[in-house]
Amino acid sequence: MEILDVLTAMARTGRLGPVSGGAAWSDVTAALGEPRDMGTMGADGEWPGLFAYGDLELSVCDCREVSLVCVQTWRDVVELPRSVTGGTGTFPAGLGYADVVSALDAAGCSWAPYAPLTFGDQCSLVVSPSGANFTFEIPEGGEPLLNIVSLSGYAHDCPGPPPGRGAGLRPSAVPSAGRGGRRG
Repeated sequence: MEILDVLTAMARTGRLGPVSGGAAWSDVTAALGEPRDMGTMGADGEWPGLFAYGDLELSVCDCREVSLVCVQTWRDVVELPRSVTGGTGTFPAGLGYADVVSALDAAGCSWAPYAPLTFGDQCSLVVSPSGANFTFEIPEGGEPLLNIVSLSGYAHDCPGPPPGRGAGLRPSAVPSAGRGGRRG
């Protein structure tokens, strides 16, 4: 499977394997294993959390539901869980605007420019009905390159941690070891 096949399927369905907005964190970790722990966004130092499976990044709410799904595509190589992509799970990056739009059209995905994330040196598209967002960096004098694909935030009234799952019960995730630098 090619990276554009993976990303267009994600845009068409609003999910990547078991991962989608609102997915139970326990279901995601059961299917994909333990993630890399990227840190926390909460005042308690525990939740909400940010986790990664290679270049698939997930924000997980206090209630242990996935609230945001992102695939970082700005690196030289995109790494995704093999269980959701087939093959090696490793793909070349550097995807241009024209190639992405062509792949979305070929997959039957309706898309439109997304004005709130189009400014300065970036432009963005949103896919209907999933709300998947494709944001491109526009290098000086060059073609826009895909920077990130995200599934729209999962908005809900968080009831807080599930009973018996307070602070200190993060998965035994691997600490962040960093991943290469940005393209210049």
